[in-house]
Amino acid sequence: MGLGTAGLSAGETTGLAAMVGLGLVGSVHCLGMCGPLVTTYADRLDDGGPLSLTEIRQQSLFNLGRTASYTLLGGLFGAAGALVYDLAALARVGTLVRGGAGVLVGLAIVAVGLGYLTRGRAVDLARGLPVVGAWFDRVSSALVARLDRLVDGPGMVALGAIHGLLPCPLLYPAFLYAAATGSAVTGAVSLAALGLGTVPLVFAYGTAFGTLSPGRRASLHRVLGALFLVLALVPLANGLAAFGVTVPKPPLPMPWT
Repeated sequence: MGLGTAGLSAGETTGLAAMVGLGLVGSVHCLGMCGPLVTTYADRLDDGGPLSLTEIRQQSLFNLGRTASYTLLGGLFGAAGALVYDLAALARVGTLVRGGAGVLVGLAIVAVGLGYLTRGRAVDLARGLPVVGAWFDRVSSALVARLDRLVDGPGMVALGAIHGLLPCPLLYPAFLYAAATGSAVTGAVSLAALGLGTVPLVFAYGTAFGTLSPGRRASLHRVLGALFLVLALVPLANGLAAFGVTVPKPPLPMPWT
């Protein structure tokens, strides 16, 4: 599809639904990578009382910024795919690349799930990764240093937008998918769908989770950990399928199935 094509085919519509599904499943990975940051934002907003409209507004701005950032980057990658890549060759290589990415994301979700299940709290997975961990640590430290100026006002959108630039093995295969569409429009809409899929769990984590007592929060984290282990089968199975290995999985769609 070229840059100027605004309509979506039936296959592309199915792909968008799959991207929303990827966001819903992949948001468990978001908690592993960015959960500690989201918790920090929530703690700065929390006044010790019931959940307030201000907290809801600020977390909404945060997720708006994240989704807008994903959308812009998806459009840029889609445009790059149209201008630079031979899409036929990209599709051949992309099968193996997306397969490897699926395995890596699945293993990351397993690590998150085990951490939540055994510790009863958010797992700061990103800082344990070589190279990526150091970059993530520098960026997240810079964000925390600027929290007091941004977290209470419209600058919360900027905090969310910067998350689109953080190292993330969930976003990387999605960006490849956007490039493979060969369309800035489809790339942008696809990443917007992914971002919207991540909103419910990330929003809940930044709002409702903060109102729970530490004991209840730990119990909920352990329940989430068990759920993460089940959901990890989705990207793992899809990734292994690219290498000819069949693994049972929950019937949830992915854009590269």
